[in-house]
Formats: sequence, C-alpha cells, structure tokens
Amino acid sequence: MSNKADIKKSASQKSTVIKVLKRIKRYWLYLAISIIMAAVTVASTLYVPILVGHVIDNIIGPQNVLFDNILTILTQMGIVIAITALSQWIMNICNNKITYHVTRDIRDEAIEKIEVLPLSYIDAHSYGEIVSRVIADVDQFADGLLMGFTQFFSGVLTIVGTLAFMLSINVVITLIVVCITPLSFFVAGFIAKHTYSMFRLQSETRGKQTALIDEMIGGQKVVQAYVHEKEALEKFDEINDRLQEYSLKAIFFSSITNPSTRFLNSIVYAGVAVGGAISAINGRITVGQLSSFLSYANQYTKPFNEISGVVTELQNAIACAARVFELIEEKPEIPEPAGAVDIKNVDGTVKLENVSFSYVPDKKLIENLNLDVKQGQRIAIVGPTGCGKTTLINLLMRFYDVNSGSIKVSQTDITDMTRSSLRAGIGMVLQDTWLKAGTIKENIIMGKPDATDEEIVAAAKASYADGFIRRLPNGYDTVIGEDGGNLSQGQKQLLCITRVMLCKPPMLILDEATSSIDTRTEMKVQNAFARLMEGRTSFIVAHRLSTIQSADVILVMKDGKIIEQGNHKGLLAKKGFYYNLYQSQYAH
Repeated sequence: MSNKADIKKSASQKSTVIKVLKRIKRYWLYLAISIIMAAVTVASTLYVPILVGHVIDNIIGPQNVLFDNILTILTQMGIVIAITALSQWIMNICNNKITYHVTRDIRDEAIEKIEVLPLSYIDAHSYGEIVSRVIADVDQFADGLLMGFTQFFSGVLTIVGTLAFMLSINVVITLIVVCITPLSFFVAGFIAKHTYSMFRLQSETRGKQTALIDEMIGGQKVVQAYVHEKEALEKFDEINDRLQEYSLKAIFFSSITNPSTRFLNSIVYAGVAVGGAISAINGRITVGQLSSFLSYANQYTKPFNEISGVVTELQNAIACAARVFELIEEKPEIPEPAGAVDIKNVDGTVKLENVSFSYVPDKKLIENLNLDVKQGQRIAIVGPTGCGKTTLINLLMRFYDVNSGSIKVSQTDITDMTRSSLRAGIGMVLQDTWLKAGTIKENIIMGKPDATDEEIVAAAKASYADGFIRRLPNGYDTVIGEDGGNLSQGQKQLLCITRVMLCKPPMLILDEATSSIDTRTEMKVQNAFARLMEGRTSFIVAHRLSTIQSADVILVMKDGKIIEQGNHKGLLAKKGFYYNLYQSQYAH
C-alpha cells in the first residue's frame, strides 16, 4: 500500500509540475532572457576568482610587485562586477514578471472555473476552503516559484560553470569534488521526498482552518447566543494542533537541509584544500591557482545549499499548486449544446414533465413532478421544510439539472436554451440577500447597467426603499461594504427587491422575499409585488401563507410531490394538508 501511495504521490507531483511548466511556457521570452542573464551572471561571477588568482601571482615577493599588471586586472574586475550586477538585476525583473504573470493566470483560471462550477460543488465545499485555495495557496505557490527562478537556474549554472573552470585548472582535484557531490544529491532527494507530503498536509489543514474561521466569524452572533464559544474553540484547537504537527514536521525536514548540505560542502572544501596544497607543493599549480580553486570549491558547494532550500520551497509550492489545480480541473456545469437557443423574449409559460431529481442518488427527493403554468399566472409553492420548494426553483433556474424528465420555458426545453437567456428572463429575490461592495446605485443597477436615474428612483419608490435610501449620508451614492455593511436585513432585502423592480423581467421568483421585513413594510411591498406581477408569470415560495392568498394556483408540496393544487379558498374548503397548515399558523 505504501509503495502504491508513493507512486501515486510521485505521479501527482509530476503532473502538477508539467501543468506549471505549460503555464510558464507562455512567457518563454522572459524565461529565455532570465536564463541568458543567469548564465552571464554566473560566468562573470566565476571569472572574478581567476582575476584574483592573477593578482596573487603578480605579487612575486617583497619589493617585487607588478603594480601595473595588478591595476589592469583590478580594472577588469570592476567591469566584470558591473556586468554581474546589471545581468542579475535584469534576471530578477524577468523572474518577477514570470512569477506574477503565472500566478495571475492561475487565479484567473480559478475564478473563471468557480463561475461555471455546478452549484453542487459550491454546496459541498465550505467557502473558506475555496477562498484558501485561491488566495493562500496561490500566494505560497508564488513565493516558491519566485525563489525557484531566482536561485535554481543560477545555482545549476554555477555548479556546471564552476566544474568547467576547475577542470581548466586541475583535473585531479576536480575529480575529488565530483566524487563527493552525489552525497549532496542523495541528501537533498531524501529530504525533498518527505517535505512534499508534509507541506501537502499543511496546505490542506490550513484550508480547513480558514474555513472554520470564516464559519465562526460569519456566525459569531449565533455562536455567542448559544454559548458555543467553548466547542468552537475546541474544534479550532484540534485543527490548529494538526496544523502545528504538520508544520513542525515540514519545518524539521526543511531545516535539516542546510546543515546537512553544509557538512557535505565542508568535506568537499577540505578535500580541495588538501589536494590543492599537495599539488602546489609539487609545483603542479601556482598559489594563485590554488586560491582560485578554493574560491571555486566554495562557490561550487554554495549552490547546493541554495538549491536544497529551493527544493524545499518548491515542494511547498507544488503542494499548493496541486490544490489549486484540483479546483481548476473540477468538472464545470453541463455545457450548453452547440445549437443552444438564445431566447430574447420569454413568454412566461412553464411546463414540467415527469421531472425527477435528487441531490444524493440513494435519497429520492422529487419524483415524476408534472406542472403546466400559463403566461401571467401566480404560482405559490408551500409545504414543510425539505419538501422540495427551493429545489424546484433551483431546477427552474438551471442551477441544478434534472435527473430525468424535462422543464420547458416558452415551449423550449431549458437544456436547449442558453443559461444567460433563461436567467435574463427571470428575476429573483431570495431569502438570503447578496449585495456587493459599492454604492447603493451600483447594487440596484446590476441587472440593468444602462438604467437612468429616473428609472432607479421609480423602482426604489415602488419597492418602498426610496425613503431609507434618501436618509443615508449620500443617498443613492452612499457606499456600502461587502454584504450590505451596516444596513439592516430588511433594508438589504428591499434593495434586492428594487433590483428586480428595475429589470421588470417577464418571470419572477420570490423565495421568502419578505421574510426579513417588518409587517407594515411587508404589506406595502406585497402591494408593490402585486403591481410588478401583473401580466408576469410568478413563482412565490413562502412559509407565511398570508403572503400567497391572492395566488392563482397554490401548489402544496410534500416529500418532493405535489399533493394538493388549487386557489386559497378551494384548498381551505378541501380541509386537507393545506387547511391543516393554515390552521396551524392562524388558529387562535
């Protein structure tokens, strides 16, 4: 089992690296310039020890120093150092551009995928976890990638270049260096293998921690109201302890990298020093060449420290990238057919034929549901919690696709329509309000960006939102924070209703649309909805039966089926399920 897991992990890691390289390929020009500049940087850096050796060899003895030669060499050294600095600056600019272009592209891909993900995925994953993948994981990936570009290429080139320069001075001593080198690769490989799995677990646990924090902050009032702080803290501590464990293990393996490689580097340096000293005594190399060789030995071993650190960071980056790619590669919602119809004018007719649907395959919800809605009808949907009211709305909006059967709008199967044209023909006011950070006006015109000020004010007056809007500091230009800022829940809902009032779509869906509004305002809004619904097909989901008494047809749902159907008076006269439901709300 362990071998299979290792093989699977290795394959996953390789796959992630390939995906990253494909995205880097788009910026091949920056990459090419970066590699060229890295080569120039390394070559100029490695040339300096040769010049230093020449300086030493020009110091022959007391009263025998060739100052003219030394001055020429020092001038050359200054030019080389300037070239090194310039090439390194250009390389860093290119590396930054590659890194942040790639991370931008990955974030764009992630956001684009979130927009086309089926609602089932969003419902099955916490918001905090998704946010963690798009923000924290991509940031970690960017850090690792930048370090990789900055140090990896130059490190590898330094090793290759140093070996070439050392071979030009003395082959035997170079062979001593080469023989000891594989130990560094073995140590780095061993550490890298263990760090990847730890960083992966660390990243996953961090996502769970973010999700919990998001959940606790979002529901802080409920947590405090039910004195749930202790349980929440215990859960947080449990996740935090796991994060600590994985982080410590990841840090442990990454922390032993540098000491291990430095120890091996010291062995390499000692081998060069001893071998070089013997060669110098025997006259095979000069003192200046020995000095150059020792400098090269130091420079040769240094990249191993850097690369081993880079490998650790890259392991973390790859682990984070793998989580982001999992999101990017999730199956999107069922694509629209090639010949999908773009309906400009939805006439308001809706027909459900033998519709069956369930969120979980082995748990049935809606079975063989049939419904025929005429243009302009007001259809109210009532029933106990979990009977399928909101599910029916989700199917109609095509947030979910039916398991079997068909839903037709304007005599066209909604699977043959473009989602945009379907949803453009339906205005929604949900129980859960959503407002974006921006002005009141910007929130109202979301469905109709070209609306005039007169139209906006008229819509606000029709929804009875104009009064409280004008009392705000800057009226319609008042800036509100994410999710409405300091507005009350009722005010938020009035703004959402105003948004629909402005668009005047041919079909309406009202899902507990007035649940957060006081009774007096609710009566006004109901009158406004009555005017809005004139001539428009409307679906009203409600728990309060007082809001749907004027509906043309009331559908009573239970266990995913329509068990009663008719108007308010007719259903009361039957004294069935609806009658009992009504009595339970209004009997004294």
